[in-house]
Amino acid sequence: MESDTTIRRIKPYGTQNNVSKRDKGSLEQCGNNGCGEAKKKPEVSLYLLNEGIGVVLVAVFIFLLWGLVHLSLQQLVIGKSTGEFNAIRARKHLEKITSVGPRPVGSVENEVLTVNYLLEQIEHIRAEAATGPHSISVDVQRPTGSFSIDFLGGFTSYYDKVTNIAVKLEPKAGAKHLMLANCHFDTVANSPGASDDAVSCAVMLEVLHSLANLSTPLLHGVLFLFNGAEENVLQASHGFITQHPWASQVRAFLNLEAAGVGGKEVVFQTGPENPWLVQAYVQAAKHPFASVVGQEVFQSGVIPSDTDFRIYRDFGNIPGIDLAFIENGFIYHTKYDTPDRILTDSIQRAGDNILAVLKHLAMSEKLADSSEYRHGNMVFFDLLGVFMVAYPARVGTIINCMATMATFFFLGKKCSLPSNGGLRYVRDLACATGLVVMSWFITLLSVLIVAVLVSLLGRSMFWYNHFYMSICLYGAASTGKMVLIHTLAKNLYYGSVRRLALGDLFFDVSLLLWCCALVYLTSQGLCSAYVPMLMVAFPLATKLLLSREFKQRGATVTYTVLYLLGLALPYVHFMFLIWVVFEIFTPILGRSGTEIPPDVVLASLVTLGTIFLSSFFLHFIYLAKGTKWILTGLGTVFTVAFILVSCGLFFPYADDPASPRPKRVFVQHTTRTFHGLNGEVEKRDSGLWINSFDYTGMSYITPHIPELNDTIRTKCQEDLPFCGYPWFLPVKFLVKKNWYLPVPEMSLKSPIEFKLLSKHETDWGTTKLMFEVKGPSHMSLYLMPHRGAVLSSWSFGDGTPKFDLSGEYFIFYSHGLESPAWNFWFEIQAPSSPDPSGPEGMISVAIASHYFFGEDQKTPELNEMLERFPKWAFPSSWVSTYHMYRY
Repeated sequence: MESDTTIRRIKPYGTQNNVSKRDKGSLEQCGNNGCGEAKKKPEVSLYLLNEGIGVVLVAVFIFLLWGLVHLSLQQLVIGKSTGEFNAIRARKHLEKITSVGPRPVGSVENEVLTVNYLLEQIEHIRAEAATGPHSISVDVQRPTGSFSIDFLGGFTSYYDKVTNIAVKLEPKAGAKHLMLANCHFDTVANSPGASDDAVSCAVMLEVLHSLANLSTPLLHGVLFLFNGAEENVLQASHGFITQHPWASQVRAFLNLEAAGVGGKEVVFQTGPENPWLVQAYVQAAKHPFASVVGQEVFQSGVIPSDTDFRIYRDFGNIPGIDLAFIENGFIYHTKYDTPDRILTDSIQRAGDNILAVLKHLAMSEKLADSSEYRHGNMVFFDLLGVFMVAYPARVGTIINCMATMATFFFLGKKCSLPSNGGLRYVRDLACATGLVVMSWFITLLSVLIVAVLVSLLGRSMFWYNHFYMSICLYGAASTGKMVLIHTLAKNLYYGSVRRLALGDLFFDVSLLLWCCALVYLTSQGLCSAYVPMLMVAFPLATKLLLSREFKQRGATVTYTVLYLLGLALPYVHFMFLIWVVFEIFTPILGRSGTEIPPDVVLASLVTLGTIFLSSFFLHFIYLAKGTKWILTGLGTVFTVAFILVSCGLFFPYADDPASPRPKRVFVQHTTRTFHGLNGEVEKRDSGLWINSFDYTGMSYITPHIPELNDTIRTKCQEDLPFCGYPWFLPVKFLVKKNWYLPVPEMSLKSPIEFKLLSKHETDWGTTKLMFEVKGPSHMSLYLMPHRGAVLSSWSFGDGTPKFDLSGEYFIFYSHGLESPAWNFWFEIQAPSSPDPSGPEGMISVAIASHYFFGEDQKTPELNEMLERFPKWAFPSSWVSTYHMYRY
């Protein structure tokens, strides 16, 4: 007798001899002797799944696991605290640091008030621990330097006398090796920076207090670096690791960061290599929360951000662990990032983890020669924050290969059955796989069409303050489309092929596709391959255990419940990863610029999530008696959601104090001056330059401020460096829609001074230009060689010019409280034949100044405009200037 999984076309009901209605769904397949008269088969109870029951069971399964994920996220501290870390004292540090307000580099708040408070607290700790087994050394470093990194194409940074507070805790006998803990106390303009990154510095103060008062001396020293210039593209950490004498003793580091406000701090980067660091975290962390998937996604560059981790890794060649708060990124870098939004339990869990890990590493023999243990990577992930799973990548490769071999053995056994007619099963599996892949593309295309339509209707970002409406719209559309495609395939293509055999076949398809993903990720050396491994191993084991139940009784309720239970572990972890994706990317889409349609991105993420989650539920469509009620329900949800969204009932932003969703806008009162080849002023203007950092532009602002409409939209002037505007960072390719409202020119108390000191021809045929600049603590230099000219060398970084994505050169400058004039030079090779249609000279040079604090930060015109913005908007504002010269 042939296997129940054999698929063969049979004539429609009514054309077979001796076939009753009862026997229609359980026809005997052809045996090895051909397709003669069907043999009589003993009756067995084969059931198809009731549509309503199936929907309820799957929905309950999904909602229970989703609830379990959220419950685990709310359990910040698991078990009782050891009492070694005092979160109440750390909270007082947090409130004191943030009480001075925003702390941009160069401001008194950053360079004096915060520095003095930190030094005062460190001195208290040193006095208290003076009789203990440890000594504390403090050094205030103010380094100067420059470097280039690959960020947004290419980016060069120059810093002058920024501030670092380095605190070395070591046994009184001294220590040769140090473990570094890093936080930063500076902030972006107009934000108190409680989570980014004052809370980390508060935690580090308390961790220092705890370690200093240990009765047993540590084996190695711990270096606490409170760095004062991270927001200026990682400047202070570069100054420390490349210039401080203690840096040579550092063997590993912990970096404490934030991309959100509160919640759990997640380990999202480790290494490079050095699996012993992950093992240390696994063994020591009281409340583990980590994912190697986050590490590989972050390091892929998909998330446009970076941390001090990169500086220590690339410029110090030191391995480390990167931790960050990721929840509620909607208010990250805004005025809402205040201490009251960070729960004391969040501080407690972060302190417990950091204290335990630092203590473990400071007592580890491996820290003495970390390079000896630098081999391979680690697969690591936590399960609902309860415990960690970690094993070497080479072990992961073996496990992945075992799961792959088990899958191909399972499928190969079906191929080898004589009853399957040789290649007939392979053909059926290939056709079904093609159908599934085709359904993915059709579904994704259909949902993207909906997203584009929503954007064209002007309803983009409706989900920003109503996330689950995106599930109702895009989730219902993607689920309904997939169910529809497979329902049509079941009824029109497969006809009356036995449903149980079809169900088995499409389970095999899902298994095969996940196995292909497993093989690909493993071949690429990615540790994230553990995810498809889980999605292969558990369903396969479950299917094998339930195979007898399925053959004898079919898709019963008992089979379905047991099947779902077998999928619980991989699915709950996969749903946690989906939560992380949306928790990170949804807020990012609110600050991703005017050129990327966020609905297209979110719709794609929702569709991909639906495809992945539905993979091992797909065969239920073929096992169900019908799908009309599922399609009707999903169609109704989609239709209602689309109508409500089209009517504009879901406003993207909110000023609710409990859960704000602000619209981010940059407003600069800017004076621009354009000089000709001989230094004469060709043009001068002044205005409010406004950038929307999300796709909706000014469409929601215009009703409140009618002047901000498309009539004052300004285009990029391609012949001017960076479009002729004072960009703070090189992001003009993301924010191409700008508004420029003319207003009277401001009068600055500390205007910028820009001088060409010398210009001469070199012996090797280039022109060398030397400059001197005096200005505020934040300035941007833009260089745009004219067509045919080549920028050959300069005084920044390693001397090799690095351009950004637009082909221009961007140098960001900042200085501490006091610094001398900024001097720099560059050499340029003149074009062999000047472009008559282009600008005069060899190069256009522009210098922009940014007044983020002090008496020049605001003007009456700027204040008047800020007062008119609605409460749900967050206009980050300052005064800037732009001076352009040609040489």
